[in-house]
Amino acid sequence: MAKKGEWVRVHCVVLTPEERSAAVPEDTKRVPLERWTKGYLAADAQIGETATIVTRTGRTVSGELVEADPHYTHSFGDFVPELQRAGDEAVLFLFGGDGE
Repeated sequence: MAKKGEWVRVHCVVLTPEERSAAVPEDTKRVPLERWTKGYLAADAQIGETATIVTRTGRTVSGELVEADPHYTHSFGDFVPELQRAGDEAVLFLFGGDGE
């Protein structure tokens, strides 16, 4: 149970595939337009229930409660040695010397 005032994330389908514009690319039209929004929970709720949140900018948004205390999970990917060497070469080209 997430409690009122907790930082949470909600999910909502904004447009189903059938409601998507004909002007968007075919691969885009095949999937729904979805929204994930973070904010402060307006009332106690369980994961999976419809919940209302207030965002940091003061908007009130409703959707399915999917996560309490959400955090970023993205990265810039695995280390790529070729990019490291390219960066070192760029420093040498631009500034000369030993790259310091």
